[in-house]
Amino acid sequence: MKIAVTSKGPDLDDQVDPRFGRAAYILVVNSQTFDVDVLDNKENVNALKGAGIQAAGMVSDKGAEVLITGFCGPNAFKTLNAAKIKVASDAKGTVRDAVESFIQGKLTFSDQANVEGQW
Repeated sequence: MKIAVTSKGPDLDDQVDPRFGRAAYILVVNSQTFDVDVLDNKENVNALKGAGIQAAGMVSDKGAEVLITGFCGPNAFKTLNAAKIKVASDAKGTVRDAVESFIQGKLTFSDQANVEGQW
């Protein structure tokens, strides 16, 4: 399974970035091998609007089935939901910790956005 995780850096041992659309990086992690595909999200970091929707498109294009992040706004959540990507919010720690917590069933899926738009 491919799991996308928002990250403050390009490595598994970097901290989870709590922002989805404006995260510095999004790491797409293979849950079995822990191989990583690094998505540089710099185009969206300073976007005036639409950052979450653009980031959701990048995650979908990489074939991720799950997104682990801190906070996800309503437009991004709708876009991810339409792409059949489940969202686990309120993640903390390193990317590696977040993926391992998900694999162990310690993270639950969100049924709605957990922040307002333009957060």
